[in-house]
Amino acid sequence: MKKIGTYTCRGQVTADSTAPTKIILDDGSFKTAYRLTKFVVAASDMDNTNQRMFSAKIATTPTLPQNINWNWQDQREIAWANFAYDANGIFPLYFNQVDSDNLIVQDIYLFADEPGGSTTNEMNYWIEFEKYEISDWQGALAMARDKSSGGD
Repeated sequence: MKKIGTYTCRGQVTADSTAPTKIILDDGSFKTAYRLTKFVVAASDMDNTNQRMFSAKIATTPTLPQNINWNWQDQREIAWANFAYDANGIFPLYFNQVDSDNLIVQDIYLFADEPGGSTTNEMNYWIEFEKYEISDWQGALAMARDKSSGGD
């Protein structure tokens, strides 16, 4: 594997847990792959005085039996993040973990939820990747790993 660059993906999604957001990385080549290195989430309305709590994860398949719940045993889940905040002076609480053994050849899926709900449920996300040039067999192996874990 040869590192050929970096890529940052950022945006905003509705944290409703009904359907994941597809983040397109697949360029049609089995010779390009990404390694997710950072995943952070935060509220969009930082002046909202309600308590805010977002839970999110990234997976390599759009269908998971636990949907938004975290299952670190499931190889298709590769990153997890949490954000809690109250504009009344309670400091923000962050959690994020990335499986450093991930290798992404196709697209990823962002699952997000705001369990408590409030006036709005827009959530910001920030994802950083390293981009690699890989061999065909490494790409096929990464895809096979997802399929053997129950991927679509």
